[in-house]
Amino acid sequence: MTFPKLGVDAVTKGYPGLAVLEDVAFDVAPGEFVSVIGPSGCGKSTLFDVIAGLERPDAGRVLVDGADATGHVEHAAYMPQRDLLFPWRTVLDNTTLGLEVAGVRRREARARAQPLFAPFGLAGFEHARPDALSGGMRQRAALLRTVVQERSLLLLDEPFGALDSLTRSEMQAWLAGVWAQYGWTVLLVTHDIREAVFLSDRVVVLTPRPATVRTQVHVDLPRPRSTGIALTESEEKVHAALTG
Repeated sequence: MTFPKLGVDAVTKGYPGLAVLEDVAFDVAPGEFVSVIGPSGCGKSTLFDVIAGLERPDAGRVLVDGADATGHVEHAAYMPQRDLLFPWRTVLDNTTLGLEVAGVRRREARARAQPLFAPFGLAGFEHARPDALSGGMRQRAALLRTVVQERSLLLLDEPFGALDSLTRSEMQAWLAGVWAQYGWTVLLVTHDIREAVFLSDRVVVLTPRPATVRTQVHVDLPRPRSTGIALTESEEKVHAALTG
């Protein structure tokens, strides 16, 4: 029997006086790129915290390969919006941080990260400090730090939200390319409809808080996609779901 890589099974989460998530349910297949989009403040980041195991839901489960992973952290690598690079560490040692926290010796962690510097466009910057990097390069370093952990699922929480529009477009095209190369399973939170449609196989649209799944829009566009591709029909479907 084949299971989804990720199953969000009727997840409900709230805080005293505040209902945030209500019966949220969707799946992500192995190797699929899925985006989650919804109104500002609807609970997207809370949903990611539950999926990543940083928060426990009040009800429902998180399933990974069919097994209950609710409250567990070892199945997913989580990249937040800010790159969170430490200015006193080299770029290489920033990318190994997650491995070191997991108990991997620094020499082994460096050996794992080093081969990724060229495909991530960071070759030659291993021993530089983060302030020598452009905004896009900092985000690539942060993503390298995420994927080198070799987790089965990547959670990307608005990773390009702080970038200017040109750099953001460049990073979207770059991410689409490396995702196709490595075959990661990716769940992306974004507030940008075009970004969601350009990158994704499917877009999960949430309602206002307490968030539940309003609809899922399948993006039936060929890959590879260029940043100039016409996305109008899929964008209109997502926009209609958000405003309906």
